[in-house]
Amino acid sequence: MPARNDPISVVCFGDSLTWGFNPLDRSRYGHDIRWTRLMQKDLGPGFYVIEEGVNGRTTVFEDPVKGDKNGLAHLETVRKTHMPIDILVLMLGTNDLQARFGMNAETIAIAIGRLLDFVRRSTDDVEGRPPKVLLMSPPPLAPIEGTPYAAQFSEQSYRESHRLADCYREKAAEYGASFFDAGTVISASRVDAIHFDAEPQAALAGAVADQVRRLAEA
Repeated sequence: MPARNDPISVVCFGDSLTWGFNPLDRSRYGHDIRWTRLMQKDLGPGFYVIEEGVNGRTTVFEDPVKGDKNGLAHLETVRKTHMPIDILVLMLGTNDLQARFGMNAETIAIAIGRLLDFVRRSTDDVEGRPPKVLLMSPPPLAPIEGTPYAAQFSEQSYRESHRLADCYREKAAEYGASFFDAGTVISASRVDAIHFDAEPQAALAGAVADQVRRLAEA
């Protein structure tokens, strides 16, 4: 944790679930709804929460359709942009479930392991020390048939999404990261089977804030 009187820096690195995608109108939720902003309010001035969400971001895969979505590649820049980072909250994997990647839960967990391995290493910068890490598994997909994303996600995607938390828990232990299953406090919206409705985001914010406090005190 910082030796100065600066607040504890918390970078939330993820995809549209971190960015704040609204499934009802495909806009971005405001500061009074997004779980990341609500977490900042919960944590108070002793913490500084930085949002680093990109719609469609994957763990390590180059997306042949959308392009520039490789989370591992992005993370190298993000670490330097916001250094020193005290705590990194990492939630990715939903986009890896898209049918065009053909990944199962174990393979996605191996991919997230590459990010965990990278982030535990110091960079070559003066403030490039490794942060503490909270790995979050995204909540499982809701039934996908009839939603706007039915053509991108398959029944296999749905099944594998329900196995992801157990695989991530094992990877967190392997790489010395803390772990939290977001699916214990929030579910994917029935509107599009992927993103978060507005109302339950406060519960997610409070739960993640508790995890961040524990890491800060460890």
